[in-house]
Amino acid sequence: MASKIFIFDTTLRDGEQAPGIHLNVKEKLEIAHQLAKLNVDIIEAGFPISSPSDFEGVKAVSKAIKDRSIAALARANFKDIDAAGEALKNAANPVIHTFISSSDIHLKYQLNKSREEVLEIAAASVKRCKKYTDQIEFSAMDATRSDKEYLAKMYEIAIKNGATVLNVPDTVGYALPLEYSELIAYLMNNVKGIEDVIISVHCHNDLGLAVANSILALNHGARQIECSVNGIGERAGNAAIEEVALIIDTRKKDLDVYTDINIKEIAKTSSLVASLTGYLIAPNKAIIGKNAFAHEAGIHQDGMLKDRSTYEILKPEDIGLSASKLILGKHSGRHAFAKRLEDLGFMLSEAEIEKSFERFKLLAEKKGAISDKDLKAIVQNEIRETSEYFKLNYYNILSGTNIKSTSTVGIEINGKLFESSYNGDGPVDASFKAIDQITKLKAKLVEYVIEAVTEGKDAIGSVKIIASANGVEVMGRGISTDIIEASIKAYVDAMNRIIEKQEVE
Repeated sequence: MASKIFIFDTTLRDGEQAPGIHLNVKEKLEIAHQLAKLNVDIIEAGFPISSPSDFEGVKAVSKAIKDRSIAALARANFKDIDAAGEALKNAANPVIHTFISSSDIHLKYQLNKSREEVLEIAAASVKRCKKYTDQIEFSAMDATRSDKEYLAKMYEIAIKNGATVLNVPDTVGYALPLEYSELIAYLMNNVKGIEDVIISVHCHNDLGLAVANSILALNHGARQIECSVNGIGERAGNAAIEEVALIIDTRKKDLDVYTDINIKEIAKTSSLVASLTGYLIAPNKAIIGKNAFAHEAGIHQDGMLKDRSTYEILKPEDIGLSASKLILGKHSGRHAFAKRLEDLGFMLSEAEIEKSFERFKLLAEKKGAISDKDLKAIVQNEIRETSEYFKLNYYNILSGTNIKSTSTVGIEINGKLFESSYNGDGPVDASFKAIDQITKLKAKLVEYVIEAVTEGKDAIGSVKIIASANGVEVMGRGISTDIIEASIKAYVDAMNRIIEKQEVE
């Protein structure tokens, strides 16, 4: 029968200890309510003795959240424990999480105490916790760099004095997965009374192994994982709750364990914590990064369009996202391009799709990701039925604050290339004059309008031109990430329309 894994969330305690994060009481409450919706088992609300705001935060969360266990951190001394007990006095299910170092390096340089002195402090501290609650978690800080026999002895003393949860922290993120899981196995076999308590794991991510260490520890008897939303925390952070939850959910048959996490709340929880802490989520972050369900490569997009399971092992809808994204960029294939146009409502012929796809590829090389607005502009610009009597081949611009703008334009007419260079009042004016010299139409510019189709520095610019020549007035359009190029294209388009209209008339 599958075993339940308890999720101990430390976003409001260890997470808030990340450099630059400062949550006020209102923000902590907002996150705590969302953690309750996420259905974590324990919310570690803070470290009451560390500051008045931390004390008030734990107190407020204890009052507000009655259907979760609320934990408060305390060093192994009476002052810390009393502060935690006071902050938790309104909690329905209070947990005091007390800790002391166990590694020789910490005992020597941090505590300046002997092994026996530390064991006595641990025993007295756990006893003190019982004054306030029967739910006591004891942590041996820097457990993974501690002498195993001494560590086992410390945990045994903690159990004898009332600890109900033993936490085995990889405080500096040093352990390898097999080392860590073997340590859990050693403790399970060498600590008297350990079968009556819950073994918890608290892994830091200094070497990127926090989640791996936490998951592998389950194979040897750990039944609680301590983690934080988006993996925030001291230094490189903690095991990320979204990764832990989805690994267990996705591979529960193989792991033979489960959690009560409501995974549909993962995206919302992640977004809230990122917003309130100011810690942005890396695009390639597992589960909740913006690229986690995004596909650009043509082969991947083609597979996704046929069956999403070809390249996705998770469903974005399961964690509260709307759908996977097929990102159109320079690596995208024709299939995905055509499908997106269809989704946007365009019913194009094969020739029109091919023409638009060529333009899309050129733009993607310059711009990267192409938005739906970009696509609409491309299609609307490319599929208009206009004969290309004049075909733009190239242009070169020389312009600056202390020189006269010069434009050299190359245009094909019936397969023959014509080139003209002209000076003007700015690069656009010079380009239009060079085009006039080649086309011999002597067009008059009636209207010239520029607008951004999309946002950002690499936005597509759209230029609309109304021009007249020989009694004919037409509108030309051009688009590009370069507004000069868009202007030249619009002007050449207008010249073609003048020729076309003259021929019709």
